[in-house]
Amino acid sequence: MRALTWHGEQDVRVDEVPRPEIANPTDAIIEITATAICGSDLHLYNGIMPGMREGDVLGHEPMGKVVEVGEAVETLEVGDRVVVPFTISCGSCWFCGEDMYSLCDNTNPNAELIRKEMGHSPAGLFGFSHMLGGYAGGQAEYLRVPHADVGPITVDSDLPDEQVLFLSDIFPTGYMAAENAEIEDGDTVAVWGCGPVGQFAIQSAWMFGANQVVAIDRVSERLDMASSHGDAETINFEHEDVYDRLMEMTGGRGPDRCIDAVGTEAHGTGVGSVSDRLKQGVGLEDDRPYVLREAIKACRKGGTLSIPGVYTGDVDGIPFGSLMNKALTVKTGQTHVQRYLDPLMEKIEEGEIDPSFVVTHQASLEDGPELYETFNDKEDDCIKVMLTP
Repeated sequence: MRALTWHGEQDVRVDEVPRPEIANPTDAIIEITATAICGSDLHLYNGIMPGMREGDVLGHEPMGKVVEVGEAVETLEVGDRVVVPFTISCGSCWFCGEDMYSLCDNTNPNAELIRKEMGHSPAGLFGFSHMLGGYAGGQAEYLRVPHADVGPITVDSDLPDEQVLFLSDIFPTGYMAAENAEIEDGDTVAVWGCGPVGQFAIQSAWMFGANQVVAIDRVSERLDMASSHGDAETINFEHEDVYDRLMEMTGGRGPDRCIDAVGTEAHGTGVGSVSDRLKQGVGLEDDRPYVLREAIKACRKGGTLSIPGVYTGDVDGIPFGSLMNKALTVKTGQTHVQRYLDPLMEKIEEGEIDPSFVVTHQASLEDGPELYETFNDKEDDCIKVMLTP
């Protein structure tokens, strides 16, 4: 079968790879009808995420039709149309029992690798390095789905792929980011990063009762989308000081809730941003935490900082004294996708949101390498890429 594969920093290719087969009785095989390139994939593309090996199949936002099921699979049948969460969860461990699916104890066969770095292993993820299981991803013609009874949601309606595909990751991720922010009626919410996750965090902030949503970025088309589709006020950080503008907008108090939808490859202005790039370049830190510093500084006293943006290792210069003395709450994590599938599907079916608004580019799998470059370089007004094998 054809698949997008990783061959090193900024080297993605379309290769012929073996078609997946049932390996365990709880597996299913999905014929992919739509998949997407995620902002998190760019961390792999740029060589930020450790544990990648040449030839790894990329992608963690897939959907398609079930073509084969293992003998122990009870909830899926051949022919079912399904969306597959990026998190692989067993459904039986303590964490799955607590609806914390991205922390599953049993789905990372390489748990010891990441345990040495982090103390514990989160769940295995599709197409996201051998540190997180080494599972083949969904930017391919077919995908093996382990624990197929725990995760894939069946699409029973005739909604098009582009309306339901993003249940696999970015819609639940933006929604959980807003939930973690503990938004209350009347709050001002500031969202750093207007990529796809940021766009859904903005949409979700309104669902939780925000009174004002402020979107922060430097890419004009992203800010335009946040304004036109998300009804957010916008700040271009290359044109004005974010902290000063947020203080002006909130009467000096600061936003009640801050969401870092950027993560490891944050851009910024001034000495701090330059220092982060230099330290990352020589291996003195793994991530660029510019947004974290800015959000901690700007958030009001007693506010909440939610971090859906992916970080991969150590960061430097976090103002922990400010975090503590301002009594901020911090909530983070990979998304517990399975927890949100049914309620968010209901929102789509009832017309409360049409997630397809975020798609700017649709193409074939063969166009994937070129579109990785376009997306990474933020060219051609590219915000979200959807691929059809």
